[in-house]
Amino acid sequence: MKISGARSETFSAIRKRALAKAGAYATAAAPAPADKTAFLGLTETDLTPAVQNAVKTLLTEIDDLRGEVGRLKAKLAEAEELADRDPLTPVLNRRAFVRELGRIRTFSQRYGSPASLVYFDLDGFKSVNDRYGHAAGDAALQAVAQRLASNVRDSDIVGRMGGDEFAVILVQADKTTAEAKAQSLAQAIEGAPIQFGDWSAPLHISFGVREISLDMEPEALVAEADAAMFVRKRDIRNTG
Repeated sequence: MKISGARSETFSAIRKRALAKAGAYATAAAPAPADKTAFLGLTETDLTPAVQNAVKTLLTEIDDLRGEVGRLKAKLAEAEELADRDPLTPVLNRRAFVRELGRIRTFSQRYGSPASLVYFDLDGFKSVNDRYGHAAGDAALQAVAQRLASNVRDSDIVGRMGGDEFAVILVQADKTTAEAKAQSLAQAIEGAPIQFGDWSAPLHISFGVREISLDMEPEALVAEADAAMFVRKRDIRNTG
């Protein structure tokens, strides 16, 4: 099919060109033009009635394509969010947390601002599982995650590192500041017992602090904060 008048471009060529441009519009999330034929380089007077109908069909396809791209982007964002979340608690999983730790380390290096890592371990967790069952243990982990997330700034990052271990990245915090904040977080966790069914149990937590070093890889920083937590736990046990 050809367009009447001076133009001799086939409709298939127009369709190919239009779909290519529509893909660019959809990718950039650009609003649809007011004159839907304008981006084809045509006006309605350039087209025969048959081609006008064909173009209208094409434009409907373009609108559908734009909508499908939007839906796919939303699904992708949702999938990425789920991939970063711990399956039990409302915080990041270890993989996502370590990735964020690397990002914060880079930020600190670039802008010369301190940041610290706090590593937490839930004391006596095995006895909760053994005495009350895994559902009670899950409730304890969820309580710890909720209390950590509720007592840090939006710029700070909370993650579950596995089992009964959690970690928090405190931005704009040197070791002294982080030690004080870690103590405050421990008090928030231990301040009230967890409730599960017809029983309640206190929570006890240990922590270790490591200021983020610019020359250390994220996993090495996690290992050092974990080691600091065990040293602190041992010292408290020996002096208790």
